[in-house]
Amino acid sequence: MATTRRGGVRSAASRVFALLIGSVLLIGAAIGAFLTWEAQTSARQEAEHVTVAIARALSAAPAIETAVTATDRPAAEADLRDYVESVRAGAGLDFITVMDGNGVRLTHPDPAQVGGHYLGTIPRDGRPLTEQYTGTLGPSVRTIVPVHDAAGAVVGWVSAGVTVESLAGALLRRLPVILLLTLAVVALGALGAVFARLATRRITGDLEARDVREAVAGYESVRTLGEALRAQTHEHGNRLHTALSLLELDRRDEAIALLSESSLQSQSVIDQMTLRDGDPTLGALLLGKASQAKERGVRWQVHVDPAAPRADLTPVDAVAVVGNLIDNALDAAPQAETGAERWVRVDVAAADGGTVAITVSDGGPGVPADLRERIFEHGFSTKPSDRSGRGVGLALVRDIVIAAGGSIELTAEPTAFRVTLPGIAHEGRIG
Repeated sequence: MATTRRGGVRSAASRVFALLIGSVLLIGAAIGAFLTWEAQTSARQEAEHVTVAIARALSAAPAIETAVTATDRPAAEADLRDYVESVRAGAGLDFITVMDGNGVRLTHPDPAQVGGHYLGTIPRDGRPLTEQYTGTLGPSVRTIVPVHDAAGAVVGWVSAGVTVESLAGALLRRLPVILLLTLAVVALGALGAVFARLATRRITGDLEARDVREAVAGYESVRTLGEALRAQTHEHGNRLHTALSLLELDRRDEAIALLSESSLQSQSVIDQMTLRDGDPTLGALLLGKASQAKERGVRWQVHVDPAAPRADLTPVDAVAVVGNLIDNALDAAPQAETGAERWVRVDVAAADGGTVAITVSDGGPGVPADLRERIFEHGFSTKPSDRSGRGVGLALVRDIVIAAGGSIELTAEPTAFRVTLPGIAHEGRIG
């Protein structure tokens, strides 16, 4: 199947795949950067440890003390040259410099530098020092250690170092391993993205992400409207059976009063919603929810401001938003404290800037403060999990409202969800 539809708009499966691939590449880049930094840090630390160890070892060697205190400087330099060079080569260092107490070089990789003064910091307190300094061989990481005589006096210095260029070369040698590890992570992530795409496609086919949301909204609309109509049908059925029984008992006045009461209750909601101009589906939802409220022993109130504009939502989205908010309120109201009234109220009013505010409030115990930021997350619910898809309703409500350019907020005492949506002027009525 094609992965795009209608002018190149990607399907939900393709969007999931692209999002995962993008995430994998970002994670791969982050891992690569971290491993490179870690390798660079490790190479530097390794160089510091080696320079410290070699400089300390040489400073304690009797041959070094003899050389730095010798009066015959040329002979001392000749004796040290081969010895120091063999140690330097074996340790993999770039230079080892032996100096007298004044910092004058006795050895150096460049013979022309012998006899010159050491370029670097010579500690005044006589303690070993590791630093990065630019000397005759360029920037280097070096350690300088004092040489003591038998009396403990400082008579010379030993400096061992590795150039920054050598450290960069060590890092380059490690880069292939870093690259292979990064590619392995990216490959595994890409494989996971492919499987995620296949799994998403099995569920959504080539539907766009917008169509998937609309499908979920449609399901939620059918579900909540179906529950409302079931409750209304059940209530009307009970009233009709009761009325028929009264008629059989020749109690005609009582039967008429019963049916008239039901009609007046429904007519009150119909008059407020003005079904001839508004959305009959939303009106039917409120009528049905009134029956659900009665089934649960919850006092039901609806107030619609005649000046409120109609919400700029499709009937499916409108039912999904209002239906889910009412369902939550009807679930919460019976949990009120013992002796407290159980109630749910729906208010539709005009708001600023031509918008409409739909508020669903209840007398339930409310949402705990630490959960108020999480209740709109997909999959999160304060109710027991079951096959009805808990954790979808409020997340879907938020998605629909935000997509329509509106907002939703939760307030306490009493608990109220207030949805503000762009309005459509419709002869001063709302639907």
